[in-house]
Amino acid sequence: MKIGALVRTILCAASIVAAPASSKPTGGHYLFVFTGDQKSVGHDFLAVIDADPASPRYGRLVSSVETDQVTVRPHHTEYQMPASGLLFSSDFDADRTFVFDLRDPLRPKVVSSFQDLAGYAYPHSFVRLPNGNVLATFQYRVGALPHHGDVMQGAADRSGAITGGLVEIDDTGKAVRSASSADPAFAKAALEPYSLAVLPGIDRVVSSNSAMHDDGLLRSTTAQIWRLSDLKLLKTIRLDPGEDLYGHISPEEVRVGPDGAAYIQTLSCGLQRISGLDTPEPKAKLVYTFPGSWCGVPTIAEHYLVQSVPDIHGFVVLDMRDGEHPREVSRLVISADYAAHWTGFDPKTGRIVITSGREGDRTYLLKLDQMTGALTIDTAFRDEDGVPGLSFARRKWPHGWTGAGKPHGAVFSH
Repeated sequence: MKIGALVRTILCAASIVAAPASSKPTGGHYLFVFTGDQKSVGHDFLAVIDADPASPRYGRLVSSVETDQVTVRPHHTEYQMPASGLLFSSDFDADRTFVFDLRDPLRPKVVSSFQDLAGYAYPHSFVRLPNGNVLATFQYRVGALPHHGDVMQGAADRSGAITGGLVEIDDTGKAVRSASSADPAFAKAALEPYSLAVLPGIDRVVSSNSAMHDDGLLRSTTAQIWRLSDLKLLKTIRLDPGEDLYGHISPEEVRVGPDGAAYIQTLSCGLQRISGLDTPEPKAKLVYTFPGSWCGVPTIAEHYLVQSVPDIHGFVVLDMRDGEHPREVSRLVISADYAAHWTGFDPKTGRIVITSGREGDRTYLLKLDQMTGALTIDTAFRDEDGVPGLSFARRKWPHGWTGAGKPHGAVFSH
């Protein structure tokens, strides 16, 4: 698979679950989970699960749609379902992103896909803009890495900057505008855009730089502030290492807190607070450190931040009302070997979806007590085996494939 190919907008042959014929969208409330085959034999697919607590099928698999991509690494979806009902989902290592039409949840469709755009490769995260388009982080420049093997082998020998960019994309998968993450003041940094948050009220975008591969992992210690209106890069800032000198390494997910500051979770399990975003000198401060390392995707629900923490095989909840001094209010351990990774909040039901990214694991919904911040597993969300959570172990999926799924990005319908 070559990087640098022209944008491909294609219709993918898809097998979906049989359902009564109807020209009207189906009601209800659903969870969509982007999934693949750990053994890289089957194709990437999107699983559709009933997420309506009042439904007799709550927690049951109700549909799925297959792409034409043999699984490499199914990764991020958008964090929230867009108003258009067209969801971006990426197989990162395949450098391929799909657009799913989910306006009729029981009849999901793949309507387009793309690879490199506007001279950039390997998109990672997707956030909607006020105009309905997607703003995406792309880790590399096209041509900097001739093919995927070079990403994994030999790139660590490079001493210069590794750069990517931001690209605005419409729902057909076409690039609208783009901007480079390159900054002459950081000539040897790994400026590989990972995640981002959009703050339209102050005309800003905040992005993190973190290597998905080993080429720049330990050199990934910066965030960048952009002007939203023209995607001008305004500032690259170094993050705060903290007293133990590691809480800044590999900044990943960016979220906007209840106080309007940007918060960045790091792979090294730090939580960075970025303030002064509308000033010439934004500041980064390490405000919290979670146990262990390799922390995953956080979610902010009201004034709580829910953080996946693999070291405890579960999740930590922080009260964020005082952003400079977050306070831990609860923890939840899923099981002795659960690899906590993805989280996503559903404002409609107050549930949080969690996935591990590992083949065969169960996907759970959690309840968050808005008074205390306590997390509990929603035991009413059950698969056909009667056990809480939906199993991604070997099964026959509605689109016809039989195998164990590797779930990653997950998002709720409106």
